[in-house]
Amino acid sequence: MGSRKVLAGARVVLPTGVVHDGRVIVDGTRILGAAPEDADVVDVTGHWLVPGFVDIHNHGGGGASFTSGTVEDVLHGIHTHRLHGTTTLVASTVTGDMDFLAQRAGLLSELAEQGDIAGIHFEGPFISPCRKGAHSEELLRDPDPADVRKLIDAARGRARMVTLATELPGGIDSVRLLVEHGVIAAVGHTDATYEQTVQAIDAGATVATHLFNAMPTLGHRTPGPIAALLEDERITVELIDDGTHLHPAALQLAFHRAGAGRVAFITDAMDAAGFGDGRYMLGPLEVEVSEGVARLVEGGSIAGSTLTLDRAFKRAVTVDRLPVEDVVAAISANPARLLGMDDRIGSLEPGKDADLVLLDHQFDLKGVMRRGEWVVDPQLG
Repeated sequence: MGSRKVLAGARVVLPTGVVHDGRVIVDGTRILGAAPEDADVVDVTGHWLVPGFVDIHNHGGGGASFTSGTVEDVLHGIHTHRLHGTTTLVASTVTGDMDFLAQRAGLLSELAEQGDIAGIHFEGPFISPCRKGAHSEELLRDPDPADVRKLIDAARGRARMVTLATELPGGIDSVRLLVEHGVIAAVGHTDATYEQTVQAIDAGATVATHLFNAMPTLGHRTPGPIAALLEDERITVELIDDGTHLHPAALQLAFHRAGAGRVAFITDAMDAAGFGDGRYMLGPLEVEVSEGVARLVEGGSIAGSTLTLDRAFKRAVTVDRLPVEDVVAAISANPARLLGMDDRIGSLEPGKDADLVLLDHQFDLKGVMRRGEWVVDPQLG
């Protein structure tokens, strides 16, 4: 098949709505506004065409860890998620020794410079021991701005996000530091009060790391961080829609309170995503994956997920009954905007990268294109 092609006949999800019997025109790596005469026509009637998925919180997949794997391992994990529709991915680390994390940042920044990942997300070590989840408590530390700056510098301009318990000493100053360097400050793994969370938002925090998880529950007298994060228009809330991390009612509450424009579906995936049950390491901690659910061997805390974004998409539409356009916003457009990449990705518009996902009428993945090349070829002729 040539580099010029027209994907015709699908229901195409655009920022303006769904176009029935629509078409997407690809020339090389980009989407065009008009079809060249020599373009190949691919009939995708009966399918959905949506933008490539954008995952801003992902620790690995295919048996590979972004925190501890070799370059080859990391590339394998990236490819695993591409097979499931994630055409843009931010590689997340977990809590570790500062020197080790700086070393990982150097390795991952090289992959970002090559265009394999969109950047680095540091989840830990600047988090609360009260809400540590699957992070090693002895390696946690307060968010001293000097330490935060060390990781930013190690990432060589490729740090995209840092998750902080902003109530800890240095937390607010670190939020301000991140904002000054163009890095997203995310509130997460936190034991903050409502008032402390408002202070962090006012200082520049813009993301809630996997809302509800690893933070105090919503209370009617002590609303805690959840209420502050949901009510503020400046915050985008991450949600893990795998049926394990959130009760469907909690997801509905978050989605409808924040609105479709402030939700980012993430995987929070670890090594087992796209791979299978068994024993894994998440940083220095051992994880048991059984029936697709990852938990720490010691203590039983949920340890990331085995989710892929194609499964999240299907669940959001078929189980949660969310409109397809809203799911596309949460899984593509909103995270692309957060990353400052919405001029290139996140929607099927002329001039943008030809990153797209083809789904059948039951929302099962049938094809994945990244920058004009099929990663998963639908073999439709």
